[in-house]
Amino acid sequence: MPGKSARAWRLFPPATTVRRLRSPRLQSVSATIVLPSDAPALKIAAARGYGAELVFYDRQREDREEIARRVARERGLALIPPFDHPHVIAGQGTAAKELFEETGPLDDLYVCLGGGGLLAGSALSARHLSSHCRVIGVEPERGNDGQQSFRAGRIVAIAVPDTIADGARTTRLGVHTFAVIRRNVDDIITVSDADLVETMRFLFERMKIVVEPTGALAAAAVLHKKLAVEGKRIGVIISGGNVDAATFCALLQR
Repeated sequence: MPGKSARAWRLFPPATTVRRLRSPRLQSVSATIVLPSDAPALKIAAARGYGAELVFYDRQREDREEIARRVARERGLALIPPFDHPHVIAGQGTAAKELFEETGPLDDLYVCLGGGGLLAGSALSARHLSSHCRVIGVEPERGNDGQQSFRAGRIVAIAVPDTIADGARTTRLGVHTFAVIRRNVDDIITVSDADLVETMRFLFERMKIVVEPTGALAAAAVLHKKLAVEGKRIGVIISGGNVDAATFCALLQR
């Protein structure tokens, strides 16, 4: 949850969840999560640790949404999308809500962008709590489907991007997320994988925070001054710390 360092955490990468109720271990119910076979080992272990059954798919060749629909249909489960649902958008928007409640109005808010749930929810919070705040989405250079969609005014789909930001290796925005983003976001910009690694190093060495590549997207845009930030009150959402030690060290040694 956001604290004094304005952090916001996500437990899982974009993965379709099929379940009857929230928190299977706490609710004593079953949960099935459909996620890519190349998801980080730490995220896989965490999902299992929370009591979920995992169904893996090849993100290069298989359709996650179709697999999730089939599992839900066969098992009689409710389908909960990872980002493209009004309730999910509202839930992810609480990160920015708590930030504004702590800091007051901001000039700019930078938000990580994958499928668009966090950005859409954050933009709605900004419009209600800091109406003059400029909302900026940040995604990987090699996975800029959101930027292309924002510029074109329609959803643009791309191939699975080759980026270290595994949580942003989505191929398109959702119908609900795009509609909110198009109306409430001011711009979408990109950062390179090298920018992400440098930012992860800075956050680790200077702020003592372990951040996964996807979670560092927004911070990378600010630290590398992709847009002018001087003299402004800037909000940055850091959205994830699920990276295993070996991968983290290997990235910082690049």
